[in-house]
Amino acid sequence: MGEARDDLLKRIVADVARHGLGDRSLRELAAAVASSHRMLLYHFGSRDGLVGAIVAEVEATQRALLAISSTVDDPLDVARQAWRRASDPKMRPFVQLFFEAVAYSSRSSDGATPGKGEVSRSDQFTQSWIDEASVLSRRMGRTIDPIEIRLGVAVVRGLLVDIIGGGDIDGATASLEAFLRLWSPAHL
Repeated sequence: MGEARDDLLKRIVADVARHGLGDRSLRELAAAVASSHRMLLYHFGSRDGLVGAIVAEVEATQRALLAISSTVDDPLDVARQAWRRASDPKMRPFVQLFFEAVAYSSRSSDGATPGKGEVSRSDQFTQSWIDEASVLSRRMGRTIDPIEIRLGVAVVRGLLVDIIGGGDIDGATASLEAFLRLWSPAHL
């Protein structure tokens, strides 16, 4: 079941990155990837479960890009590398998909405990980034406060929204550099 679910999820992510999520029903999403709504329900439990899985998949892919940077010794250089990858125009459909899924999730969430196939909201959106960055900073022999990591994630996400809205990658990159100059704690 794991491989079938993973394959199905990758096809869905690719489709919604191209065509958006919007209000497409499970039947519409299933038809777009040559599956059935019953298979989506089997693997993800509900539309909310599917959206949570989409967000988790997109975020895991983006975090994997951060892990690639583990050969760099300077946290600021890691942030710059991660930014270059996240702001690359080839990543824009996935960045847009992430924000669309976040918006959908916030409208549909009732605060209930996640069901089958669903991921908790804190894990979906920020905690996994904090965990990954903490591991990476320890690997570098440094300690970065999780609150500072959360701030960095928020700044990057805000700048990505700016790019999606206006497309000014150079301006957003300059803003990131200004943030890194201000953020750079003495203990780094």
